[in-house]
Amino acid sequence: MNPTFNPAPVQRRRGRLQLLLILAVVIGPMLLASAMYHFGFWLPETRSYDGALVADGQGRDALGVSVPAKAEPRWELLVTAPEGCAEACQELVYLARQINIGLAREAGRASHALASGQALAADYDQRLQREYPQLQRYVLDPAVYVSNPDVPGGAQLWIVDPHGNLVLRYDTKANGKAILDDLKYLLKISQIG
Repeated sequence: MNPTFNPAPVQRRRGRLQLLLILAVVIGPMLLASAMYHFGFWLPETRSYDGALVADGQGRDALGVSVPAKAEPRWELLVTAPEGCAEACQELVYLARQINIGLAREAGRASHALASGQALAADYDQRLQREYPQLQRYVLDPAVYVSNPDVPGGAQLWIVDPHGNLVLRYDTKANGKAILDDLKYLLKISQIG
């Protein structure tokens, strides 16, 4: 005859309480995180990047930028200028090159480019060929650029990932050190490019 184990009611209650505590510790944080996401409470007000995040999956084509198919997949500092490259645009082109140089040993993972909606002035075009030999040049369709509601007018600097997706946007008043820090962080956490 086998003796049956019949725990005392106090032990049974204690075992159930322990099981409920274990489930609360495991499932509770997941439920709290889901509620925070869906209802938007206790969200941090700070962020770890300086530019305007473009998190809707837009690519260069949403800006009207035509890129050759043979383009090497790298992170890119893209300057867009729908009205031609005036003084503000020229400062962004210079800033993009300086940021690329500032990446030091990671500079090979990134490039800089200019997409202009109009032909550049002859003297500036020659200067770019002479002083910026690695600057990629793309064609920009101003009609597409202006029709995109997420794009403010004027020259902008964009960080583009190796797949061609827009990641961050900066205007002409952007701080070069902040852009460099953002790009370094993206390169650090990225497994692509």
